[in-house]
Amino acid sequence: MLVTAGFGVRGHFVMMNFLQHLAYFGVVALLASTVPAGFLGDPGAAQTTILVVGFLGAWRYSWAAINFTRAIIFRRFVYPKWKRLRQARFDAVELPSHCYFMVTTYLVKIDVTLTVYRSIFRAASAARDGATVVASVVDGKDARLIRDIFENMPCDMTGVKLVIDRIESKGKRDAMAKALRILASMAPSHRDVLVFVDGDTVVPENIWAASAPVLTDPKVGAMTTDEAAIIDKPGLYKDWFNLRFDQRQVMMCSMGLANRVLTLTGRMSVFRASLATDQGFIQAVEADYLNHWRLGRVNFLTGDDKSTWFWLLSNGYETAYLPDIKSQSYEEQPRDTFLDSAQTLMVRWFGNMMRTNGRAIKLGPGRMGFFTWWSVLDQRVSMFTTLVGPLSVLITAFAGAPEVIPLYIAWVLSTRYVFCTYIALFRGHWFPVTHPPVLYFGQVVGAMVKTFVFYRLDRQRWTRQGSGAAAKLAPGERVKRLESFAMHSIAISWLIMAIMLVNTIE
Repeated sequence: MLVTAGFGVRGHFVMMNFLQHLAYFGVVALLASTVPAGFLGDPGAAQTTILVVGFLGAWRYSWAAINFTRAIIFRRFVYPKWKRLRQARFDAVELPSHCYFMVTTYLVKIDVTLTVYRSIFRAASAARDGATVVASVVDGKDARLIRDIFENMPCDMTGVKLVIDRIESKGKRDAMAKALRILASMAPSHRDVLVFVDGDTVVPENIWAASAPVLTDPKVGAMTTDEAAIIDKPGLYKDWFNLRFDQRQVMMCSMGLANRVLTLTGRMSVFRASLATDQGFIQAVEADYLNHWRLGRVNFLTGDDKSTWFWLLSNGYETAYLPDIKSQSYEEQPRDTFLDSAQTLMVRWFGNMMRTNGRAIKLGPGRMGFFTWWSVLDQRVSMFTTLVGPLSVLITAFAGAPEVIPLYIAWVLSTRYVFCTYIALFRGHWFPVTHPPVLYFGQVVGAMVKTFVFYRLDRQRWTRQGSGAAAKLAPGERVKRLESFAMHSIAISWLIMAIMLVNTIE
């Protein structure tokens, strides 16, 4: 009876999913049918727009195809070989490798803290050569709760040491720097592992066993893993996060082929302990900054994961990817609506990206490897090219050819469906019907946010914490904001004028 009931529920879900996807293609066909016969053959702006959008689309999708191909090669062929070789080197040496954990906890719910620290202590207990956990906390209640969890773990904790660092609330970077100095006083070796963990991230139990062999390669300075989001409430926010992490797995596997990922994710990444406790590394975490020709010195508030990545990259170290190890992070919708929440998170994420993008490009392909360097350069180019499609269609529609709008929507829905299909096949699970439009939303709105933060690199704010909140602007800051608005407006105006110029060509 239970099996039959379970099958019935699953069958109902599969049928509903099938009907939703069938309706999706019905909408695509309906939109395409509204386009008058011979519309594509008519000369004029509409035809030129379609050609331009098609050309840029082909370019972007060829770039996607390259990354998909690289991801498959890495995941199916290269990574398994590398894993065997690393494990063989590790087993042959038989030297101790201590596992350190640096955890930052601030404004995290009690039930989340319970789950997260239990996972950390289980992972620490599983480390063959012992482990040390340094927990950086602000609230005394968190300190007591963490110690209580530690003392009541059901597994053997004799080889695990817990250090609780109670600090004032001065921001995550300050907390990380203090914790790293505590760890530096323990003099970790180049064989030791240091796991950076956010207080809302569940750590895989085998993190030491998976990461210690990678550090047998002296060129590797750190590594990051696959990610998943824990979101209880269904809806667009959950679909958007799940899709982002599916996309991330593909892109990270592509970059993993070069053994240089594009970020060392702040939720959880693993570092060579001797490097992460280097004074230069700690200084980069604590007081990273950018000297900008217009904005002056921009002190980094957020983006510690980009600071650690850039320090390793600029010092010649490689950064590996472990596609078969997965961390899980609790994600809460920061604002009341999906649109506001997505925009808030994108401003923080892409601001971190753009503040590091320029200085990474300056390192050149010789230091980074050509593909990694080109991928970083593409971050800057794609934020404008992505906007060409929707802007071209809007301009053409206002110019007297509104029929291009349903055709463009049908094209977007079709191409994004194909893209989501590739991602689903790579990940090994199907996708909800919301993913294709959510993918397009992420691409276009993401590009808009990137252009916004690109001209406002000094604007930073944490999502949860109040740091970085708007203060009363000094006269000089008002001038900078007016300059940022003017330069952003000019750039978008030039883009629109270029599109209009192309559309006049017959």
